[in-house]
Amino acid sequence: METLRTRAPAKINLTLRIVRRRTDGFHDLASLVVFSGAADLLSLTPDAALSLAVKGRTAAAAGPDADNLVLRAARAFAAEVPGARLGAFLLEKRLPVAAGLGGGSSDAAAALRLLGRLNGLAPDDPRLFAAARATGSDVPVCLDPRARLMEGVGDVLSPPLALPPLAGVLVNCGVAVPTAAVFRQLGLSPGAAFDGPSLPAVLPSGRAELMAAIAAVPNDLEPPAVAVAPKIAEVIDRLAAQPEARLVRMSGSGATVFALTDDCRAAAALARRVLAAQPDWWVKPTILR
Repeated sequence: METLRTRAPAKINLTLRIVRRRTDGFHDLASLVVFSGAADLLSLTPDAALSLAVKGRTAAAAGPDADNLVLRAARAFAAEVPGARLGAFLLEKRLPVAAGLGGGSSDAAAALRLLGRLNGLAPDDPRLFAAARATGSDVPVCLDPRARLMEGVGDVLSPPLALPPLAGVLVNCGVAVPTAAVFRQLGLSPGAAFDGPSLPAVLPSGRAELMAAIAAVPNDLEPPAVAVAPKIAEVIDRLAAQPEARLVRMSGSGATVFALTDDCRAAAALARRVLAAQPDWWVKPTILR
């Protein structure tokens, strides 16, 4: 059988509310999630010994191959599907690491999609979702990478949302931000709730109205992430000063920041200007959907 291939797109949290810290130490959240055209690439050579090779510009930052979520996902799949066919994975890292883009989770979800195809599973087979949950909290939403509301610890997902495509720019300044450090800075004690605004029960279908709804609900992890990595504030300020930027916010636990624009042309112009001023930054104009 020929090599199977898929993309592992970046996950963007347009909003991210931390609802409470549970008594088990995990945090319940509510987030509007979309996916970017920017992606890692994953291939699977069927029926070889289970293995992973990583290449690409951010491969070194991804850590030891043996610790990669791709292999953890493959082992979780094998536990759910006894006798499953596995194989050798090749991951080309294009996304920044520890960047608030769910790169590792999206890679893991991509591995599950490839293994599902190899073993003849339907895309909605519950064993895929079970393996995703066992792999990591952000993996389930990446399994079928379409816009959704994500709640709980990432395990409660809405049906796919018919949002209008949003043009924007993703910017990462090269500072890795460990998620655990950001949650420690947030400082919620077990059982404590974190009040704040919520998205409307029915999201607007118009682009302008949707942008306004998103703007009204923050990313609660942005202030603690800035405290951990102050350079994030520099990125936010630089993007907010650009004439094309309509909404600027950090994604996930950082450090990637996005700026939404009116259209693709405005996003491309903003990206060129930022990259000219900061050639060492990772800058990607994209469509979020």
